[in-house]
Amino acid sequence: MSQTVLMITPGFPGEMPLFTRGLSLQGAQVLGVANGPAQDLPEMARRHLSDYLQVPDLFSDTASAILQIRRWLGSRTLDRVCCLWEPGVELAAHLREAFDVPGQRFAQAVKFRNKDLMKQALAEGGVRVPHHAVASSAAEVWAAAEVVGYPLIIKPIAGAGSMDTFRCDDATEVAAAIRQLGHIETVDVEEFIDGEEFTYDTICAGGEIKYFHVGHYRPRPLIARTNEWISPQTLSYRHVDNPWVTDGIALGEQVIRVLGYDTGFTHMEWYRKSDGEVVFGEIGARPPGARTVDLMNFASDIDLFAGWAEAELHGTFSPVVERKYNCACITKRAHGQGRIQRIEGLDRIKSRLGDALCAIDLLPVGTPRRDWKSTLLSDGYVTLRHPDWDTCKALADFVGTDLHLYAS
Repeated sequence: MSQTVLMITPGFPGEMPLFTRGLSLQGAQVLGVANGPAQDLPEMARRHLSDYLQVPDLFSDTASAILQIRRWLGSRTLDRVCCLWEPGVELAAHLREAFDVPGQRFAQAVKFRNKDLMKQALAEGGVRVPHHAVASSAAEVWAAAEVVGYPLIIKPIAGAGSMDTFRCDDATEVAAAIRQLGHIETVDVEEFIDGEEFTYDTICAGGEIKYFHVGHYRPRPLIARTNEWISPQTLSYRHVDNPWVTDGIALGEQVIRVLGYDTGFTHMEWYRKSDGEVVFGEIGARPPGARTVDLMNFASDIDLFAGWAEAELHGTFSPVVERKYNCACITKRAHGQGRIQRIEGLDRIKSRLGDALCAIDLLPVGTPRRDWKSTLLSDGYVTLRHPDWDTCKALADFVGTDLHLYAS
């Protein structure tokens, strides 16, 4: 029997039309809701939606949004409510409660959004998390810094990724961070974990991990987001039985158990310190961004957009996962400001990568540069794959050093 699914923001961010397509291909009737007009939806999203409702105050007035959606649905009933975008996780939980459909409720969703509640729950469950404190004023930030000690990190309590995140090694840097964070009401002041940063991403159904992925950031996002000249890399790890990552996998499995996560995608970040200790960072009830699901697909020649939809709708996961390749996504940032004027090195990249090249998506000449601080994909990206880990990294470094975009 066909299921009716309410998909929040079916066309944004960039991967959402692929998840919308996945639900449709699994036989669902997909109803979309977002705060923008239907004509702004990407063609793929429009093609796989059965109906669409624009709710301008979708994220600002939950009660109003529920009333508008209820009137729009009429006699139709919902079987699932899906949202794979971080800002909509709590909204989706409210909608599930309002329409009495299965899935994550608000009391659990808030632990995936509020970093303080998240760390409290995990620490009580025996998970090693950074020492931290919450602050809602400059005075509280200073008090938290005294407790946590230096170096420390200050970041939004309900943020996603590394935006508005600051490392502070002393009081001068704390004062600078406070000035820049004036627009954010509540922050998390936490111990800075000095180590390599990884991801552990899962698709779960009925509380069981049906699929998992290990990613690696080069360099760690905090460094990449504060140095414009860097071409950040996200790598997908092929050999997940390597002791370099197995402790992190065990840590992620523990997090799933402690938080009681049931069904859907998760994205986790964890650290390995130089002394070998693994420390958990945070978890989101969503997939990783910045085209990382593409890397998972390229690594095994599968379609995890459809695989997630199968787990969401039917509680099963049928794709055969054969980890054939390590993969990398290299983000490029143009030199200069203004519009892209030229791209250099692309022919060399294509020649050296050959069959290892999976995708190229760079801003065309004449296009205005993006704000590199507010978008993970900056001015474009290149994805590649190779069965050998060191070769994959070397090719990724070649893209980083030899491909250039220039703007003026």
